[in-house]
Amino acid sequence: MRKHLFVWIGLFCIPFIFHAKPLRVGVAGMTHGHVGQVYSAIKKPQQDVIIVGFAEPDKELALSILKKQNLPDSLWFPTLEALIAKTKPEAIAAFNSIYEHLEVVKVCAPKGIHVIVEKPLAVNMNHLNQMKALVSQYKIHLLTNFETTWYSSHAKMWQMVKEEKSLGTIRKVVIMDGHRGPKEIGCSPEFLHWLTDPVKNGGGAIIDFGCYGANIMTWLMDGKKPIAVTAVTQQLKPDIYPKVDDEATIILTYPDCQAIIQASWNWPFDRKDTEVYGTKGILVANKNNKMRYVDGDRYGKESMIDLSPLPHEVSNVFPYLSAVVQGRIKPNMDLSSFEINQVVVEILEAARESAKTGKKVNLK
Repeated sequence: MRKHLFVWIGLFCIPFIFHAKPLRVGVAGMTHGHVGQVYSAIKKPQQDVIIVGFAEPDKELALSILKKQNLPDSLWFPTLEALIAKTKPEAIAAFNSIYEHLEVVKVCAPKGIHVIVEKPLAVNMNHLNQMKALVSQYKIHLLTNFETTWYSSHAKMWQMVKEEKSLGTIRKVVIMDGHRGPKEIGCSPEFLHWLTDPVKNGGGAIIDFGCYGANIMTWLMDGKKPIAVTAVTQQLKPDIYPKVDDEATIILTYPDCQAIIQASWNWPFDRKDTEVYGTKGILVANKNNKMRYVDGDRYGKESMIDLSPLPHEVSNVFPYLSAVVQGRIKPNMDLSSFEINQVVVEILEAARESAKTGKKVNLK
């Protein structure tokens, strides 16, 4: 008899089922800079997933990476169709360009194979609408992975904001995500090739880092869209990034609050911070193991909150993916869910339009 332990954390309802069978996962693409988490999963198996193969059209690149990671050439497949036919995965993790996410879903959905992609979900609304139809028809899970989803501070933020109401009513959220720039921090040539392409990535910093803020804010708003989106982009380094923006600010207007999303390839160090301003207090959340809290006194009384590690199944992308596919987590309106991330795509498309036209974009 299997034992179930239910733990509530934010929007996750987690029944822990001991001795769950590892999930068979294939990987689509090897060009994304975040694909390193797959190699870590292989080398430090937690029995959550088994990586059954990599579908990468660039054979030379794939075999070079596999050799560097001390992994067998037999894990390489030239196409996603070939990988699926040979290995029978239960889920596919996409680590290719955002533009290619749609093709992954087109291949997987009719076969009943679940999909998780790296952020953001889709390159534009046209791709999103096609994905939405496939998800509806074939009843698969289509999830999106963000690094910030696995921060303990965000689980605590949800608890304090949504459950304990410690901050009162949210009035403003400021979300800052950035670094020195993908070339400056040493991203690989194969990653830079599409990350700095306005078609394959949809934009520069406005997409690469703007998506984090859109994701977190939509989650805090329980999936509600903003009523308006305003954005400004700049090319501060056109010699390095001639085709896309490298600096962006997005303002999301809601009936009772506002969000400011700052996305940059120009900052002197890596940063992923969320500041939540309520009528009773302020929270500052990031990847640290402590979170800054300021109460609502006029002059503010500051304290640091110690954070506990997240439960295993919501601590990382692959334990989470396994738990969702095997029915131990229901991704209803959580940070990875389709419901939240379809709104993210709509916000990003509106932000691009606003930056292009210099006008506010109202959402229906």
